[in-house]
Amino acid sequence: MSTPLHISISQRLRHQIEAGEYRSGDRLPSEHQLMETFSVSRITARQAVANLVSQGLAIAYRGKGVFVTPQKKVTYSLSSPLVFLEQDMIRQGVAFSFENLEFERTVPPDDVAIELGLLAEGNVYLQKKLLCMDGVAGAIDLSYLNAKFGDPLASQLQHQMTFPTLAQNGIPVEHVDAIIECTHADYEMSTYLEVPLGHPLMVYRYTAHTTGQQPVLHGATVSRADRFCYSLSTRSGQ
Repeated sequence: MSTPLHISISQRLRHQIEAGEYRSGDRLPSEHQLMETFSVSRITARQAVANLVSQGLAIAYRGKGVFVTPQKKVTYSLSSPLVFLEQDMIRQGVAFSFENLEFERTVPPDDVAIELGLLAEGNVYLQKKLLCMDGVAGAIDLSYLNAKFGDPLASQLQHQMTFPTLAQNGIPVEHVDAIIECTHADYEMSTYLEVPLGHPLMVYRYTAHTTGQQPVLHGATVSRADRFCYSLSTRSGQ
């Protein structure tokens, strides 16, 4: 069975990307250029480009073209004892930064109140941060911090990441319950993470507990799988 033309074209472009002929951020040939080069229809050229986008090798911007996505991926270690994200990025030689997108004291949604063990009148600090690695957007972290702990730390939390801020103020995170799953980019996520609507994304949902098994922070980190991943080391029981 012969290989469909759109597959052949996308495979050739993939090989060129892997060989370094097209580097991170380079613009790929337009649909019109592909049509001329390979003598194919617009539909075939468009499908070839869509193949690369679906594989995470390229990203399309309306009115601008299709560009090779950054291929450098950073890894965050889910270890015990806990290693803070900034520390792990420094260890890998990655410049880590974040932008505060939202920070406010509010009443939590019911599911968050349950996770944090709060009564109906309990408040939280809603925090939304854009996480960048080497100046490139990699993830959005949305978290809810029990206001009992957040009130005295509000000014610090707007300039620092939450886990190290808690630790510096005598509120150690002793363990984290977490689950990793997948989702798809909505309009907000597609804008911040620079991906098309519906693009597959990775979600790390967590609840952090401090001394006495008290839940202190509940949230989710939504990330681009082509820029961010997690590592985990386990040991068999003795």
